[in-house]
Amino acid sequence: MTRPRAVSLPAGALTLVVFPEADLGWLAWVVLVPGILLMSRAPTVREAALRGWWFGAGFLLAALYWTLPNIGPGLLLVALVFGAMWAGWGVAVRRLVPEHPVLAMVVVPSVWLVIELVRSWPRLGGPWALLGASQWRHPTVLALAAVGGVWLVSFALVAVNTALALALVLPRARPALLATAVAIGLAGPATFALRPAPPAERAVRVALVQPGVVHRPGPRLAAGERITAGLPPADLIVWGESSVGFDLDRRPDIAARLTALAARGRLLVNEDARDAAGRISKSAILLGPHGTEGRYVKTRLVPFGEYIPLRPAFGWLTRVSRAAGEDRVPGTGAEALRAGEVTIGPLICFESAFPDLGRAVVRHGAQIVVYQSSTSTFQASWAPQQHAALAAVRAAETGRPAVQAALTGVSAAYDAQGRRLVWLDTDRRGAVVVTLRVPPAASRTPYDRYGDYVGHLAVLVTAAAVVLAAARRRPAP
Repeated sequence: MTRPRAVSLPAGALTLVVFPEADLGWLAWVVLVPGILLMSRAPTVREAALRGWWFGAGFLLAALYWTLPNIGPGLLLVALVFGAMWAGWGVAVRRLVPEHPVLAMVVVPSVWLVIELVRSWPRLGGPWALLGASQWRHPTVLALAAVGGVWLVSFALVAVNTALALALVLPRARPALLATAVAIGLAGPATFALRPAPPAERAVRVALVQPGVVHRPGPRLAAGERITAGLPPADLIVWGESSVGFDLDRRPDIAARLTALAARGRLLVNEDARDAAGRISKSAILLGPHGTEGRYVKTRLVPFGEYIPLRPAFGWLTRVSRAAGEDRVPGTGAEALRAGEVTIGPLICFESAFPDLGRAVVRHGAQIVVYQSSTSTFQASWAPQQHAALAAVRAAETGRPAVQAALTGVSAAYDAQGRRLVWLDTDRRGAVVVTLRVPPAASRTPYDRYGDYVGHLAVLVTAAAVVLAAARRRPAP
């Protein structure tokens, strides 16, 4: 392996620092520059592709390191296979930087975005560590998410990195390139200043319950009951994922106790138990003063944690890791539930990573996006903080307040522009109550209306670049 190729691996891994827990989000505007320079200086296109591959593998190894308990040695396989997608990014950089700076500013971010779109496909596992999510602490930048989703934020970040790399290798064009980088960087704050804040129809009090790591279902349920009994009245009380380890259809006594608790405010619990047919699903169950008022079954399951893709081929992972011993049964799609005077969109854990699910519950009339989570397996890693940060991006995209109640932390709440309101870290126990200003059900952001059009444009740009490159390589008759 050549030395520059070997350097590409840590250059990709370095990207992790822009996400929580390191949380150096400002570095996202420059963190790709070393990788772009490495690929642009490759002696051949093939070498650039290999450097891109190693960059991608390094990025995935770092971004997904917390999955080791569930995937074990499979993480290396995932990094090597999916890291190959960045080979195309390396080729784009090598062909366009620095010879074609204008094309580079459009094509290089587009190819990166196509990679993010591909790895966001649920059958390939789903999105994690999308570059745009690094800006979760910056509502002014997240204003771009309301216009074009997390994809527009990612595009802007890669475009600025590309402009800065070009500025380093093109001294004569440096002033124009730096001005371009500044203009792109200011696009988010300008959008934040010019777009009106989402309208507010009413104020809603929401309580998030976080009992901590309690391994057995009985004590876990008792902890949730004890905390909830001490809460002031609220419009909605949210428990975390797997907070009820019993099938409520077969345990009317527990259902009655939870219904009694719902007198303090409608109660959203999460059932994780084997049903009468022997199947296991994860279900968000809404209880009111008269019993169950609605149910949502988790649709997007965690690869290897809740099911094993291609189990006949990869089932052996259960012998060397804590991969799922059996596959849970997924639900049939997103739903909205009416909780008194407000409509909520319940989603469960890993589903906060998917932009389309946030849009789906909004289409069903949700005024608050509600996530139930548990990351007990990954408490000592950066995963809980990264997970809680995703709700900020979903809030900005949809123009809806978003909350996450995590059984073991982090529980968090954000307003309709993605501004953080509360944060209950993994070392905290108890509950927090937050007042949310919710919009009318008919309110929509541009992203709600038009969806992933930024990603679709990136696909068209990438396809056009491939066709153009192929045409230029074709020998003249």
